[in-house]
Amino acid sequence: MKYVLVTGGVVSGLGKGVTASSIGLILKACGLRVTSIKIDPYLNTDAGTMSPFEHGEVYVLDDGGEVDLDLGNYERFLDIKLTGDNNITTGKIYQSVIDKERRGDYLGKTVQVVPHITDAIQEWIERVAVIPVDGKDGPPDVCVIELGGTIGDIESMPFIEALGQFKYRVGAGNFCLIHVSLVPVLSVVGEQKTKPTQHSVRGLRSLGLTPDILACRSTTELDENVMEKISRFCHVPVDNIITLYDVSNIWRVPLLLREQKAHEAILKVLNLKGVAREPALGEWTSRAELCDKLHEPVRVAMVGKYTGLSDAYLSVVKALVHASVSCHRKLCIDWIAASDLEDEASRENPDKYRSAWKLLKGANAILVPGGFGDRGVEGKIHAARYARANRIPFLGICLGMQIAVIEFARSILRLLDANSTEFDPNTQNPCVIFMPEGSKTHMGGTMRLGSRRTYFQVADCKSAKLYGNQSFVDERHRHRYEVNPDMVQQLEDAGLSFTGKDESGRRMEIVELPDHPYFIGVQFHPEFKSRPGKPSALFLGLIAAATGQLETFLKKGVPKTWGLSNGTSGLKSHRYVNGTKLANGSLDGIYCKGNGIHV
Repeated sequence: MKYVLVTGGVVSGLGKGVTASSIGLILKACGLRVTSIKIDPYLNTDAGTMSPFEHGEVYVLDDGGEVDLDLGNYERFLDIKLTGDNNITTGKIYQSVIDKERRGDYLGKTVQVVPHITDAIQEWIERVAVIPVDGKDGPPDVCVIELGGTIGDIESMPFIEALGQFKYRVGAGNFCLIHVSLVPVLSVVGEQKTKPTQHSVRGLRSLGLTPDILACRSTTELDENVMEKISRFCHVPVDNIITLYDVSNIWRVPLLLREQKAHEAILKVLNLKGVAREPALGEWTSRAELCDKLHEPVRVAMVGKYTGLSDAYLSVVKALVHASVSCHRKLCIDWIAASDLEDEASRENPDKYRSAWKLLKGANAILVPGGFGDRGVEGKIHAARYARANRIPFLGICLGMQIAVIEFARSILRLLDANSTEFDPNTQNPCVIFMPEGSKTHMGGTMRLGSRRTYFQVADCKSAKLYGNQSFVDERHRHRYEVNPDMVQQLEDAGLSFTGKDESGRRMEIVELPDHPYFIGVQFHPEFKSRPGKPSALFLGLIAAATGQLETFLKKGVPKTWGLSNGTSGLKSHRYVNGTKLANGSLDGIYCKGNGIHV
């Protein structure tokens, strides 16, 4: 087994996750089987109880693991299925060691960070690294490990020590350390400054780890003299210094690595040069090129609670991008805080209210993502009502499906107090109720989580056709509340169609309005299984409906890699779109008409 460790220095948010994903992709393109591990030094057992404002979205895996959003990057780039154990946290490690101590496994010894915690970390990595994640038998060839946080963080110290021991343990030729650092350009003098990287590498070396490769983040390509200076002071060969400058879309990052022969440097360190082939990235290059050529916009109104932080809905945004590129449209997301659509906002902040409604009415499609809590719920209901009444393509996910049902009950059945017991425990018309098997005392890991099967009840419906007329589909879930089965018949008699249910037939999974151009709500989260070139069926349907292509899709069927032309490899990555230099300093950035849309 070969290991590639990706660490970060100077500041957080440099794009370690995207870099680690791109490294994994380029190694996979070389013919190697790749898996990934993300180390998060926080004390939480998992990301499940963390606010999206704290840590971005909670990404859900097939096995129900609630993990860091970077595992979503790994799954999307590598088209693999990870497990909850691929996300290591301080909480998980300490819990496992404490459990052993309580069982008496240490035979009376004093339990310490070294060796017990550090050994547990190494054993966890070795155990998880051999789990196949690509659907094939046998262990992967390479495990890409990303260490969260920044070198020097006190929380990371046990992991740094463990990884230093681990490098010695697996031996030379089996471990490659890539350090992602910042080379800022000071606007005053316009000079690329190397001192932050020098200090970062010095700190890393002082902790017992020496980088084999440096990945330097900068707004522009590093000058030769700057690379030579970094090489001299950081003791890294110039050929092993990669410059990760701003590119037009995220899919160009692996191409950037290939152009600078990063794969050759990694393969050399890992003694794999005779085993691996040249990276085959033809389809990936075509997709990146197509993304840059798109000009005709499709506007999607995202009505949510955490619109101030796009990472809170990262997988939803990615799924929209995958679908938009497949439909040959440039995605423009209008972020709308749901509370700004409410009647109360019209009195307290009329400007925000008018602005929010103007964006909603100008959108080609409306999407209400999942969420928890009652803030903004009435605004989401208003958005669903507008989409239903005005025949605007609509997709509701998890809570988005539940509010669509509540809105229908209020408007069509005239049950004016219809609600979810999550928001009104005393409602006389509980359209949405707490799941019977749920826990009301413990938050972490007590929801309905992971991959569950949905059986289509109606063959002639949009969702079934978009999924290729299968009898069932497996999608990932994360919820505590569900549509009240006792109200289903009443809702269906009024025109709502529950086209997908679980194996019991009592849990509603998909709801549609048959006479609407596209109005679908789903209890599951289809965004988690969307991939570049293989967009989620329901997101593809939403964008197709918004751009007048849905009937074509439904008649001809959904191609596996819709929209990709035969492209050429070896494209030069660039930092301009339509002749305009990108203003975004993020590795994961392209701006669309002032909207911070991550592509």
